[in-house]
Amino acid sequence: MEALRKEKLYTIDDIYALPDGERVELINGKCYAMAPPSRMHQKISMFLSSEISAHIRENGGDCEIYAAPFAVFLNGDDFNYVEPDISVICDIGKLDEKGCHGAPDWIIEIVSPASRKMDYYRKLFKYRTAGVREYWVADPDRRIVTVYDFEKDNMEEYSFGKSVPVGIYEGFSIQMP
Repeated sequence: MEALRKEKLYTIDDIYALPDGERVELINGKCYAMAPPSRMHQKISMFLSSEISAHIRENGGDCEIYAAPFAVFLNGDDFNYVEPDISVICDIGKLDEKGCHGAPDWIIEIVSPASRKMDYYRKLFKYRTAGVREYWVADPDRRIVTVYDFEKDNMEEYSFGKSVPVGIYEGFSIQMP
């Protein structure tokens, strides 16, 4: 019987050993390269970040918002490291100079052709099981935002141009451009 081939499991130390400028995410010990963001990706990221930041500031919220690249160590292990496009963390005790240790309350990913499978499948499962409360997938090609409210076990889709309610903030919604 031929010995089974073992796939190498990578760790966070491998991520930190990468050459400067090379970005990958680590999910269950497997590395996934990250493509540079497009102009539209950055435009959506800046818009959403500014809307969320303004809401937090105007309402005296305790949550903090971070845009990629920002390290999120999801499971408290050495095999999971992601850089969500936008992370909102309400438990400030999870934050240190390296990033967020544990699940952010709200994560937004902006889909690119290269990240479609990752954002809609791998990350969806990983974020749900890690304890993220709310996950948005903004898809500029389809002009849809898919909202996963894990606390209510609910999924809704909203067209760009429509108002998207934010589950973690009562009475807050974002009018997508």
